[in-house]
Amino acid sequence: MSKLLEVLNSIDSIVWGPPLLILLMGTGIYLTIRLGLLQVLKLPLALKYAFRKDAELDEEGDISSFGALCTALSATIGTGNIVGVATAIKLGGPGALFWMWMAAFVGMATKYAEGLLAIKYRVVDENGQMAGGPMYYIERGLGSKWLAKMFAIFGVGVALFGIGTFAQVNSITESVNISFNIPVGVTGIVIAILTAMVTLGGIKSISAVSEKIVPFMAISYIVGSIAILIVNAGALPETIKMVIEGAFTTTAAAGGFAGATVMLALRSGVARGVFSNESGLGSAPIAAAAAKTKSCVRQGLISMTGTFIDTIIVCTMTGLVLISTGVWSSDLKGAAMTNAAFRTGLSSMPFVGEMIVTIGLIFFAFTSIIGWNYYGERCMAYLVGVKGIKPYRIVYIALVALGAFIKLEVIWIIADIVNGLMAIPNLIAIVGLSGIIINETKQYFKELQQDKK
Repeated sequence: MSKLLEVLNSIDSIVWGPPLLILLMGTGIYLTIRLGLLQVLKLPLALKYAFRKDAELDEEGDISSFGALCTALSATIGTGNIVGVATAIKLGGPGALFWMWMAAFVGMATKYAEGLLAIKYRVVDENGQMAGGPMYYIERGLGSKWLAKMFAIFGVGVALFGIGTFAQVNSITESVNISFNIPVGVTGIVIAILTAMVTLGGIKSISAVSEKIVPFMAISYIVGSIAILIVNAGALPETIKMVIEGAFTTTAAAGGFAGATVMLALRSGVARGVFSNESGLGSAPIAAAAAKTKSCVRQGLISMTGTFIDTIIVCTMTGLVLISTGVWSSDLKGAAMTNAAFRTGLSSMPFVGEMIVTIGLIFFAFTSIIGWNYYGERCMAYLVGVKGIKPYRIVYIALVALGAFIKLEVIWIIADIVNGLMAIPNLIAIVGLSGIIINETKQYFKELQQDKK
């Protein structure tokens, strides 16, 4: 087993090594330049589209654009926002947060491109539902069916054996066991039942639940974080200074922190940032394809806000709390480190601080389970047709139930590898179809300008 773990860890390091990170960041930088800083200049318009009452509900699609965004966010805002940020800062120091911001900044351009292509190349399946995502724009836009199938296979693998099931279920069961002393098995069964109740209803059911839970959980976590930052306002200037300096200079060892080079801060921040917001991995456009809209550019803009919310807002809250309370340099790791930071930040009410993290983790992880169920379902339908949806759902729910008892490190490493492999065919398609992305964008804003005259 140790030999297998060693081999898998080596493969994981290669997959998530400099080449993939350069491809992810490079694609984002390329699109940022070609699109003329669209993620900055058009962000107000994108947020307006995302949160106003949808005017295109009579268009083709299964759910509203806001519902599609919430479904994508349900899978995106997960343990990465709590555990992933802690891991990045533990490895790379405060400077890792700066590189998470940079990954999110260029990642917004990539997410825009994904959302645009998802609508442009979507199709209606045998059940009359919208089907789209990288497998469709790779096949129909790029003209490569084998590459599209590779993406779909990786997508099913990640959903069934990694991000969608075991990692999320373990996070919930352990947190509930520690905070409320509820047996792991009991929590696992409850999660499986709730997952079945939501996912068996398909995208409309998943979207309806996501629209209620995602805004509530994100706002609650952000408000709790802001309360801690207000209490520790005196430490904020030094915190910001540490983040900026740590991004460009070596961070010295402190407490339980071993020290970090600039390269380690960069790699930790980019890798965890991408893992959290999933820009370039190709997951979010699967949800975007279900949106009721006639404009691929409009949906691209709405999709782009997902990265902004996930990383620029939620991950930043976690990072600033970890650094301002000083817990980042302790001997703690992962969720335990974030838990301690929130308890320390609200020292007069440590139980409240702990509950913010515990309840946040439960909601974040559960919504990731239902979101990734849909991603895997769409990939399975692409591979074998709609007849594969029901068997897939049954297997998925069974794996969610088993997830409480399975803690094989091997499975998590395999999931991480397959997750990284999803990005490669998706990024090839985005670069290959970049001309179409640019033309659609120019045409949309040209028409928008003419409508205003």
